[in-house]
Order: sequence, then structure tokens, then C-alpha cells
Amino acid sequence: MSDEKESGPGSGQYSHLLDEIVGVGDAVLLSTLTEDAFVANLKKRYEAKEIYTYIGNVVVSVNPYKKLKLYSPELMNEYRSRNLFELPPHIYAVADDAYRSMRDHNRDQCIIISGESGAGKTEASKIIMQYVAVVSEKGKDVDQVKKQLLQSNPVLEAFGNAKTNRNDNSSRFGKYMDLEFDFQGNPVGGVITNYLLEKSRVVRQAKGERNFHIFYLLLSCDNEKLLNDLNLVPEPTSYNFLKNDSPPSVNDDDKKEFQLTLNAMNVVGFSDDDVCVVFQLIASILHLGNVAFESVSRPNGIEGCKLAKSTTTNSFSDACALLRADKNRLQKSFTLKKVETRWETVEKSLTKAEAAYVRDALCKAIYDRLFNWLVQRINSSIKIKGKTKKKIIGVLDIYGFEVFDTNSFEQFIINYCNEKLQQVFIELTLRCEQDEYVREGIEWEHVDYFDNSVICDLVDNPKTGVLTLLDDDCLRPGNPTDLAFLRKLNQKCISHAHYESRASRNLLGQHSLGQDCFRLLHYAGKVTYSVNGFLDKNKDFLYRDLSQAMYSCDHPLLKTLFPEGTKKHINYIIQANDDDDDDAPTAFEPSNRIDPALPCDPEHPSLKRPPTAGFQFKASVGELMKNLMAKNPNYIRCIKPNERKQALVFDESLILHQVRYLGLMENVKVRRAGFAYRHQYDQMLMRYKMLGGPKTWPKWVGHPKEGVRHLLKTLGVKKGEYAFGRTKIFIRNPATLFDLEDRRRAKMHDLATLIQKVFKGWLQWRQYQEMRYAATVIASVWKGYQDRTRYNSLRNASIVMQSVWRGWLARREYRAIIFEIRASWAVGIIAKFYYGWKVRKEYRKKFRAIAGPKVIRYLRKYIRYRFLTRLADNLPSKAPFDRKWPPCNPYFQEASSSLREIHHRWRCKLYRERFKTNPALKLVYVEKLQASQTFNGKKASYAESVSQPFRGDYVGLKNDRAWNELAASLNETRVVWADLVMKVNRTNGKTVQRILVITTQSFFVLDARSLRLFYRVSLAHLARVSVSQLADDFFVFHVTKEEAAKKGDYIFQNHHVVEIVTKTRRAVLALSKRNLAVQIANKFEANLGNSPVLVQFSPGGSEPLPAPVCKRRGQQLDILV
Repeated sequence: MSDEKESGPGSGQYSHLLDEIVGVGDAVLLSTLTEDAFVANLKKRYEAKEIYTYIGNVVVSVNPYKKLKLYSPELMNEYRSRNLFELPPHIYAVADDAYRSMRDHNRDQCIIISGESGAGKTEASKIIMQYVAVVSEKGKDVDQVKKQLLQSNPVLEAFGNAKTNRNDNSSRFGKYMDLEFDFQGNPVGGVITNYLLEKSRVVRQAKGERNFHIFYLLLSCDNEKLLNDLNLVPEPTSYNFLKNDSPPSVNDDDKKEFQLTLNAMNVVGFSDDDVCVVFQLIASILHLGNVAFESVSRPNGIEGCKLAKSTTTNSFSDACALLRADKNRLQKSFTLKKVETRWETVEKSLTKAEAAYVRDALCKAIYDRLFNWLVQRINSSIKIKGKTKKKIIGVLDIYGFEVFDTNSFEQFIINYCNEKLQQVFIELTLRCEQDEYVREGIEWEHVDYFDNSVICDLVDNPKTGVLTLLDDDCLRPGNPTDLAFLRKLNQKCISHAHYESRASRNLLGQHSLGQDCFRLLHYAGKVTYSVNGFLDKNKDFLYRDLSQAMYSCDHPLLKTLFPEGTKKHINYIIQANDDDDDDAPTAFEPSNRIDPALPCDPEHPSLKRPPTAGFQFKASVGELMKNLMAKNPNYIRCIKPNERKQALVFDESLILHQVRYLGLMENVKVRRAGFAYRHQYDQMLMRYKMLGGPKTWPKWVGHPKEGVRHLLKTLGVKKGEYAFGRTKIFIRNPATLFDLEDRRRAKMHDLATLIQKVFKGWLQWRQYQEMRYAATVIASVWKGYQDRTRYNSLRNASIVMQSVWRGWLARREYRAIIFEIRASWAVGIIAKFYYGWKVRKEYRKKFRAIAGPKVIRYLRKYIRYRFLTRLADNLPSKAPFDRKWPPCNPYFQEASSSLREIHHRWRCKLYRERFKTNPALKLVYVEKLQASQTFNGKKASYAESVSQPFRGDYVGLKNDRAWNELAASLNETRVVWADLVMKVNRTNGKTVQRILVITTQSFFVLDARSLRLFYRVSLAHLARVSVSQLADDFFVFHVTKEEAAKKGDYIFQNHHVVEIVTKTRRAVLALSKRNLAVQIANKFEANLGNSPVLVQFSPGGSEPLPAPVCKRRGQQLDILV
């Protein structure tokens, strides 16, 4: 991006169209209306990096071939909700005007972007969509729709754009996109219509050009696994369809674009599987392009062909693998042509050239149908959800006028479309201009212009048009040729003023045209077309064998892309064609293409002759024209500045040629018919009110129209130079407007002086006010400080005096309280001694006789009381297992023991009463008791299991539907225990994760994911269970001899060993009334595969291993824990 200082939008140097100083922003205001003046104005603005110029409400855009500072969110906000001519010319202004007209006035809009290849049409359409996305409302759902609409562009560009000699990102298809909005102006969806993909580019390109982007993007990806799966190598020159005289190589931009394309496909709604199958078809096209043929001679002497040996095992095999096609069938479809009638089937050998043609036709058909499928998938993702009233902005980005050294059927169709668009442009421009004059009550003056309807009629006339004659030759029996079609053209069109060929009188004897060429005089100039390939490209045929072969493939997309390959469809075609000649075009199936407007129903095929490519395109263009005519048009005319794609290089001759064929001068003349400039009254008055004297400056009181009338009268403008409409003022001559601008510019100097004077006076006044305010603040602060100091001194003095006084009062009161307390204490002491003396004197004799026994009896009562109260305060918990008991005096040791035993019995009674109300709790303790009897002191890991509750079902099988169905089918009732276990393989000691389920009747071994049943063994066949004495998690289910003959014993690993063995023993006891034997030893025998094996457990070392290790060596299985 350039770092130079710019004077364009967003630079802040002007805020109005007429304020711009580089050239003329609106070509309608050119003082001299000539082609040279128009081109000179474009050049002047282009060199100043002003690439946009208005022609009224039409924007002319000149491609700069570099990034400029013209696009940013800040600039979007600057143009948002602004008048079209209020700011300098910009594409944002057109987009905003269309959006506001749609939102506020409920009028559907269309933005028509036209120009030749390389003029910047695709970039212009993306800028418009980005602007609409930014200025519309925000919200989660709205933002998602915006994202999908914007991300549809990278997908379509990857599959539909290619590098040409004129444009590095040339759209090789036409696109019309309807952006749909709700009543608030928020985007809610969209619909994309595509036109005429240049599928011939798949198999061949011009010198220096590339194939479609997606081929190079796919080869540039860093995903080696993807390339390996597609059998691709990251080198374009390895594929015939990507070779060229100057083969382009994959670059870093391709890698970035590939990732962007993948992200865009994900946003739009393509799943990973969808992306995979799309890339498979792309890769299969590359492999088919490398398939070669060699000529052979048939036994009957007819020339035939076969696959070359080098391609049979490589590219052809890779293509068949990706398409999931039958090799023999596809090979036969390439080398033989089958003609079927109702009574017989005839096979005809194809020559080497015919086979290559069939191969190319298949590749083009696959890519064309894949592209149409992509558009349909994008439409299904971005289409409006639900039924709601919607408003529409249509954006048309279609191929520009094309003139090459050799022009074929594609250029003929493209240029016909541009003729129709030019016709619509002329009609709508004149109509809009005339409507404005009528609406404003201004007299309309007729303007002469070139009407290209005569050229359109030459092409699409239903009787003698070129397309009609072409269709006639394509559909008639026999073997029509391209030269025969040219001769028919010469017969029907030779007298037309816009048709030339070697048969024309003015070209007799001249060799400027080839024998196989004709020339049309388009609105953009003369174009010479070669008829070679016209018939084949218009038929767009594909052999039935290939359609059937594609339909029979197992690839997920091919049945959708080739629905006509069904047997039922073929039988209908045979029935329709059985009376035709075998070599007639009806022996093919020309309608083998996916078209949203012409669906192919394989169950109910039509017996009508299929439409040709030209007929379909003509119908599509007709529908497009009706669609555009029904909407309010907005135009962006794109111009390519040079043929070399160099930045800021202006080729005047090339520009002049485009100005002529785009009809820009006629547009300027129409706009200037009678009046070159028009403006709203209020805006006109706002801009020039300083020229009207005191009545208009600074404010006009009254209707704006009267203010403009007074303004023009004051300025002395002649009455013939302007006219008053209903809402606008019309100025006839640009010189009058420029004179107003000169006067305004001169007056602005006086106004600037006045503004400076007022501003400087205001600055001085503000400075005085600030100084005055500062002085007042200083004075108030100083006076406040003095008053606060004086106040604080007085306050501190009063506080000191109050504290001294209150302290004296408090001390006096404190002394009185102390004296009262001491006096009361003294009185008590005296009274106590007096009463004691009196009692001792009265009871002295009696006290001496009974004092000893009373004191002893009192002490004993007190000691017993203290023992019982302390015991009550320190009683242990109610748990029977709590052995704590508070200590006591040896004097009460016997009583303490009795109380301890009574308390323990009471606790046990309470504990037993719980089992009466909760049987499940009793069962838990019964199981714990049995586990203790079995493992206590025998298994090292038993102590850890004591505090762990026995849950039984650790994987939630009771709520699992798959298990419930399996249990119901096997008549199983209750699950006793279930959890994930590691099953030890009998042969090598390796472990695999399974689910072990123990029911009341059997134990099951299931798959950990799918619950697929591996083993089911009845508990009646369970002989014993073995575990080790160590702290490991292994246990062995020994089965009876009859059951062991099948597989042998089962070795599992799970950290709930104690619970498993306990619950299994209880289940066996309940089922067969026998106690299941439990063997606890570090060495025992197990039957593993019809032979006894010694299972030995041993510690792995001084420290426990992180995981047990199982190794089988012959007839011994060692387990290190």
C-alpha cells in the first residue's frame, strides 16, 4: 500500500464532491464534453490515485492494480447514510445509496458491475458485500448470515476463477447474487445464480494462462496425508491439464489461499466428508488428464484404440480408485461407443483422437457439474430460513466483453450477454433520466444514442438468429459440420449490416477473414469468431456409456451429478431414438448437465429433445434481464487501464476504446440533456447561502426553494441558465456551477477571516475568564485557609479545656466508686467474722462430736458426683467399633468397667436395630463380613478394601439400552457386578480392555465400546477363584473341565478384587447352593488353552512397578507386581 499523501476520501481535506481539486469528480460537469476531455479527466484523477469518477449516479472505476488507502471501516462509517453527491466519488457511496433505498423506501435494488476482463469487477463485488455487511445491524444470527455470504466468495473464486493473460483472478463464470434482507435491513440469506462456466479451460488453456485455481491450491497444501490419499504429487507439471508453454508453479499465495478456501467451505456449511469427496473428483480429473491412448487395428480392419501401457497402471488406476469405478467398464467407455436401440446393441470402435475427445468431455462434464453442485450447496446454506417478507439487493458480476486472437463459442456467448446488458443499461439510463425530468416537471430533450437492439436481434432472433440457426444444425439428423453451419449463416445473415464473412460483397477477394470465420460488429467493436467447435460446444454431449459408468460408480457424488445414467432413463432415451439414424445427435445425451432451472429426474425422464447450451444460456440471460428490469439499477463501470497489469499505468488508447464501447459518452450526454447539474433545494441553499446577503446568511427563514430563488436573483444568474423543479434546482451549463463555486471560494476567504476574528476574540475572552476564575479561586482558597486556621485554634483550645474539666469530674466519680466498693467489702468481712464467731460459740460442743463423719460423707458424695458428671461429658461415640473410654480414679475402677460394658451393649443394640429398618445395609455388612472371613490376613490388599463400599455396577449397565436388550434376549435378570477389566490373553500375556458383567446366573465378557458379547459362562460352570497373596489386582476364574475345553480359564485385572470374589461367591451360593472355593496363593495352576499353565506372582523389586507385567514363557505365566 502506498505511503504517499493522498487527497481522496478519508484524508480529511474535503467533505463535498465540488470541494475536490483533482479534475472533475462528476463527468457531467465537464466544461468541454469530448472523448479527449473525458479521458484526460480520468487520467488526471487516476494519476492522483482517485480511481472513482461519477457520471451522475453511475460510478466509473479504473483498476489501479495496487492497494490504495481507499477502503477501511472508518471510511465506511464516513459514507454511511450520506447523500450520493455529498462526498467524493466512491463505490461505498453507490453501495450505501442502494442499501438505504432498499431499506427505507422498500425498493429492490440491483448493482450491475460491467467491464472487460481485468477491470476489477470481482473486487468491486466483494467491496460492495463487505460494505453492506458492515453497515447493517449486529447480532449473533445476523453475523452468521453475513459471514456465510462473505465466505461464499472465496469458495466460488477457488473453483470458478483462473489466472489469464489479462487478469490474475479472472472470473470464468457469470454470477448474479441476490442479497436478501428483512424489514429492518438485516441480511437474512441469499441466492446465487451462475452462468456458463468456461469448462473448456479444464482440458486446455491459452499460452501463459493457468487452469482453475483449485487445482493449484490442492497441489500446494501442506497436508501430505491428503495428497497421498489422492495419489497426487505437489508439482503441476506432472499433470497434462496443468502443463503449458510457460508452466506456472505453486507459490506461497496458493498455500494461503488453500487454507482460506477450506475455512470458507467450513463456514458456508461443507462438512469434512463433503470437502473430501470434492477433492477426490478434482484429483480424478488430474489423473484422467494423464490417461493416454494408442492406436490399434481391430480384426475387422477398423482402426481402434486402447489405453497406453504407461497410464493403465498409474493414472487410470488412480482415477478409478478415486471415482470408485469399475476399471473394465470405464476403459470400455473410453475406447468403444455403444449404440442401443429397442432391438439391438451395436459397439463401434473409437479412434485415438476420438477417445481423447471423450476423455476431455468427461473431465469437463465432471468439473462443470461439480461446480453447479457447489453453487446449489452454497444456496442451500445461505438461503433464507422460513417464510418472511424480504427485500433484495442484487449484485451482478459477469464476464466482460472478450476479444482474443481466436474467438470461439464461449466468447460468442459472453459477448452476446454483454450486448444484452448494454441494451438494459441504455434503456434503464434513459428511463431513469426521463423519469426524473417528468417527476420534477422539466421538459425532456431527446438525445441520439446507439441502440444495439439490432445486434441482439441478429443473435437471438427466434427465426433467423445465430443461436436459432446453431440449434437447428445441432438437432437435425445426419452429420452436420461447423462449415455447414457457417454456410447457413451466410445464407440467412449475409445482408445484415452487422454481419460479415468471406461471402460478404465488401470482402470478396479479401483474406482478412478465414474460411471458417464470421465477424459481428458489436457495440464494442468488431469481433471475428471461428466456427470450429461451435456445434460440439453447443451440443455439450456426453456418450451414454460414460453417463452409465459414472452413475455406476460408488463415489457419493457421482449418482447426484449423473442422474441420467440410470437404466430407466437410458431405456426412455432408446425408445425415443429408435427411429433415428445411429449417428444422429440423439444417439448421445446432450442434456447431461446439472442445471437448477432444468432438473433431470431419473425416475421420470422427459422424452423431449434436450436443450442446447446456447438455448439454455439465452433463456438464462432472458430471465436475468427480466430480473434486472424489475429492480432499481445502480451501475459500476469498470475500466482496465493497461494490458500489462502494471500499477498506475494509463493507456489512453485502450481507455478510449473502453469508453466508446461502454457507451460512457452517451451516458454523459443523456445526463447533460438540457441540464448538467441538479441538487436538492435545501442542500443547494446550505452550500451557497453565504452569497445571498443578510437574508440567506447565516440562516434563511422560509421555504428553501424561495431561498434558492433569492440567491440566484441576487447573484444575477440569467433565468435561462436554470430551472426550478418540484424538489430540485436544475442548472443548464457547468460554467454557471463553476462560477458559483468560484464566488463561493472567494467568499469563503471573507468568512474565514470573520471566523478567525470571532475565534481569536473568543480565545481572548476565554483567557480572561480563566484568569478571572483563577484569581477568584486563589482568593477563596487563601481566605478559607485563614478561617480554617483560626477555627482550628479555637477548636483545639476548647477541646483541651473540656478534656481537663471532664477528666477532673471522672476522677472524682472514680474515687467515690472505689470508696463505696471498699466500704461494702469491709462490711462483708466484718459480718462474716461476726456470724462465724457467733455460730462457733453456740455450737462448739456439738460440732466437735459429729464433724468428722459428716465431712467424710460429703466428700464421698462429691467425688461420686464428679466421677459421673465427667463420665457423662466424655462418653465415646455410638459406633460399636469405638474402643475409647475416659480414664477414672482407681477407687471407681469396678464401676467404670461395669458402666463401660453396659454402654457398649447399648451401642450394639442401637446398631442392630438399624438392620431391621434397612435390609440393604445388612447385606453390605454381610458381604463385608464374608470378605473378612475370606481375605483377612491372607491378601495384602484386603485392608484397603475395608473402607471402600461395594457398589456392584460401576459402569451403569442398568440404564444402558444395549445391555438391557442383550439381557432380555438371554433371559438375564439382575446385574451383581459390572466394571471395566483388563483381560489377560492366554497365549502371550498381553492385556485388552473389556467389560466383565456378573449376573445371578452367568458372567459375561463384553466389548468396552459396543457391548458386543465375547463370552458367556454360567456360574454353575465356575469351579473356583484364585488370587495371589500380594497387593495386586489379578484374579482367575477357573471353569469346569467341560467349559475349559472351549477356551480355558479366565484371567482378569481389576482393583475391586475383594468385592468381585465376595459377590461371585454369594451369586454361586444362591444359584447352585454350593460354596465357591477361593485359592489364595502366589503360585497355582490354570488351564489356558487345553493345557495347564503355572501362574506365578512375584514382586517386581524393592519398589512397586508402575504397572503389572505379564509374560508367558511356555507353560508358565509370570506376573510381576
